[in-house]
Amino acid sequence: MGIDTALIWAVIILFGVLLYVVADGFDLGVGILFPLVPDKENRDCMMASIAPIWDGNETWLILGGAGLMAAFPLAYAVILSALYIPVLMMLIGLILRGVAFEARAKASPRSRHLWDKAFFAGSLLATFFQGVILGAYLSGLPVENNTFSGHALSWISPFALFCGIALIAAYTLLGSTWLIMKTEGRLQQRMRRLSRPLVGLLMAVIVLVSIWTPLAHEAIAERWFSLPNLYWLAPLPVFTALACLWLLKMVDRGEAGPFVMSLIVMALGFLGLGISLWPNVIPPSISIWEASAPVASQGFALVGALLIIPVILTYSVWSYYVFRGKVHAEDGYH
Repeated sequence: MGIDTALIWAVIILFGVLLYVVADGFDLGVGILFPLVPDKENRDCMMASIAPIWDGNETWLILGGAGLMAAFPLAYAVILSALYIPVLMMLIGLILRGVAFEARAKASPRSRHLWDKAFFAGSLLATFFQGVILGAYLSGLPVENNTFSGHALSWISPFALFCGIALIAAYTLLGSTWLIMKTEGRLQQRMRRLSRPLVGLLMAVIVLVSIWTPLAHEAIAERWFSLPNLYWLAPLPVFTALACLWLLKMVDRGEAGPFVMSLIVMALGFLGLGISLWPNVIPPSISIWEASAPVASQGFALVGALLIIPVILTYSVWSYYVFRGKVHAEDGYH
């Protein structure tokens, strides 16, 4: 029996996307929180908390996109054709955010507020359109003769727009709990106060998505509520609810605990989405095996991936280790 390279690549891409969501999610959340923290000293502290790691976090997005192109070219072609506009808007947001990050560090006091606004706008834009991409993807992409058969605005739907707003809530919570862990004093207390309603908002979002998705998609409802699947999958929403309640409890007193629990909640939500879609790489009906590149091509690319992923992981872990602990405004960016 040969090695299932399509399955291996699917796991790699899912792993990369998950790490991107949990890693870049919190620093996008920090940017979204900027208007709620008006004083310069606290904003400098917020920037210092993500300065050493924010650009490395985006490596996982590149890995996911490159892996999709190498391993599942049909999926890459269809998804990019269907979601070209929201992907472009997401990239514009990431570019604006990156430019603002660098320019703000060198801006004069008179012009710094412009880069603060650009940092917030880029973070918000990137987050919203990531959520829209997710919602449009979950809703399914029309395909005929292995090509996208919709139009340029097929991605616009109430569900996709709701997912954009939902991801803003999720990333903002990741950002606030990250700042609970990384800061102290008044800024930390402000983040604790903000995190409580954000947990409630995220719980409401999870419930609504959990109801909306199976109602809108018969195949997903069949996956979750048919027997014996129901018995096997029922623990996942139970664990998610318990994790949310524990997160709400830890917000008032934990340091690293609230952030870790936020990551667990996000990971459980990501797992639920994966279960809903598996094994389709182009919803609703094209599987990873149908969209695969030739085995030889996947195997060749897999060698490179297995060499580079440990390097990325080592670099990421080392960065977080070196820059662990609390930050202060005087730490600066460079």
